[in-house]
Formats: sequence, structure tokens, C-alpha cells
Amino acid sequence: MTTTGQHAQHADPAVPAPAAPAAAQWGNSGPLALAAFAVTTFMLSMINAGLVDGGTLPVVFAVAFMFGGLAQLIAGVIQFRNGNTFTGVLFSTYGAFWLSLFAIGQYFLKDIPPAQVGHALGLYLYGFGIYTVWTFLASFRTNVMVVLALAVLAITFFLLAAGNYGGSTGLVHAGGYFGLLVAAMAAYLSCAELCEASYQRSVLPVWPLARH
Repeated sequence: MTTTGQHAQHADPAVPAPAAPAAAQWGNSGPLALAAFAVTTFMLSMINAGLVDGGTLPVVFAVAFMFGGLAQLIAGVIQFRNGNTFTGVLFSTYGAFWLSLFAIGQYFLKDIPPAQVGHALGLYLYGFGIYTVWTFLASFRTNVMVVLALAVLAITFFLLAAGNYGGSTGLVHAGGYFGLLVAAMAAYLSCAELCEASYQRSVLPVWPLARH
């Protein structure tokens, strides 16, 4: 009788059903992705600008693989999971950019005729420059810092692409300096989002553009 009574009680629509367990909360992966992009871009841009000897490039490839590539790609997937399409596409694409740069430098560049290496790298960089332009066009509902960073990044890609394609050291150096500016912007955004997560309030302004 007791068991039957309990079943009847649970079947009673007036008795609320037990609450479903809450889904696990995922944090914001944006600061990680931006940090990965900032650090890797800074290192490569120091070489492109001629401030560090090109013989140090292998260490950049290692960071491009583990941090700029894998960490940023994982962060992008987490953004998709959290329903953020723009940052999911953004971080995943640039994570794939660093992974592909690592693969080109380590495995495929040796198969390209020496006279065509500059053309190959130029083609590669032009492709990602064009991608950055259409991402820039989709960024005007984010914040001012993201818009500016993407604009400067597009300029960086095109300068490096033209410099490699045409064999112009001056353009590559200019691209390196613009790359340092992009790295600084990405670092600022990473710090701003990390501080906001830590202190639960806005600390560094990014000037949001989305309508409320």
C-alpha cells in the first residue's frame, strides 16, 4: 500500500516533478583564443619586422602549433558550443591558420621550387587577408577594439602577402610592424575579457557596438 501510494503521489500533476540537473557551465574561451593569437603574432612579427633574427623561426613554429593553433582552435569550438557563431568562426579560422603555417614551414615548403616560394607564401597570405576582410565586414555588432584589430590585421596580411609575392623586404618589415600592433590589440582584448570574468565588471573599455 505504501509503495502504491507513493507512485500515486508522484503521478499527481499537482506535485512538481524533480528538477533536472543543471547543464555544466562553460566559461568564456575568448581570453584564451586572443592570448594565443597575440603571443604567436608578436613572435612572428618580431621576425617579420627585422627586430629578431630569422634563425629563431623554428621556435615560432612550435608556438604556432601548440598555442596559436591547437589552443585557439579548441577555444573556437567552445565558442560554437556556447552559441557564439562570430567568435567561433573567428577563433577556429585563425587557429587553423597557425596550424597550416606550421605545416607549410615544417613539411611542404621544401617541395616548392625556390623561385616560387615567395609566390606560394604570398598566395597563402592573400587568401587569409581576403578572409579577414569579410570577417571585418561582419564585426560591426561586436566592439570598437575588435573592428580596429581586424582592420589592422587585414592590412598586415596584405602587406606581408605583397612583400613575399614581390620579394620586397620593406613591405615584409612594414607588415611586421603592423603585426605588432595587431598583437597588442589582441592582448588588450584578452586582458579586458579576462579582467571582466575575474572581477565581474568591465575594467578595460572595449566600446561595444551591439544594440541593446
